[in-house]
Amino acid sequence: MTQTTEAVCLKADALELERGERLLFTGLTFEAPAGTLVRLAGANGTGKTSLLRLLTGLMQPDAGEILYKGEPIRTLKEDYYKDLVYIGHLNGVKDDLSAIENVRIAARMGNIIAKNEELVDALEKVGLGDFIEHTTGELSQGQRRRVALARLFVSLSKPVWVLDEPFTALDVASVANLAAAVAEHVKAGGIVIYTTHQEVEMNLPPERMKTVDVSSFAPGKRVRGEGQHA
Repeated sequence: MTQTTEAVCLKADALELERGERLLFTGLTFEAPAGTLVRLAGANGTGKTSLLRLLTGLMQPDAGEILYKGEPIRTLKEDYYKDLVYIGHLNGVKDDLSAIENVRIAARMGNIIAKNEELVDALEKVGLGDFIEHTTGELSQGQRRRVALARLFVSLSKPVWVLDEPFTALDVASVANLAAAVAEHVKAGGIVIYTTHQEVEMNLPPERMKTVDVSSFAPGKRVRGEGQHA
């Protein structure tokens, strides 16, 4: 990271969210200061992905606030988004563009001008060194996912990474490379918040890592109606 980490902190303050007539969580609170890795845990349907979307501003909570550097992200808007990288379930790649073109465009959209060798290196680190000039329409779903993840390796200047199942569809070497990038980002003062069903070893001291069990904030009852799923 090239930015100062002074006063950088992402905080969820008493969040409440209802989806499909079901109250997923209430009073959800945690703090991620600079240099912190946060894993969101909990069974399927407890609201982990919804929480990630709240943290990116793509959704709004029914109650509570998300604060960045002490200010609500809903008022910061672009001042927050310029510091954010989000990789969700959707890959966000264009099938008619090559792998390297997709990473280049994604970087530019984040105001990052990456050199060609940096783009190549990013794709090699996710195991796509032999597919750099292939259009993503030629690639498998797993390979398209890797194209999306390659963006992280050219986004080291962005303080906040929000990642939904980033290790899915990666081979052993690519998992190790991504885990190393995440750890280095945190050591440099970045904030990484992610979900995963895989056990991935992170080379970080315990005080840099925390787990937030989203299910522990579930109210245990329906708001109204039955048979709804998150």
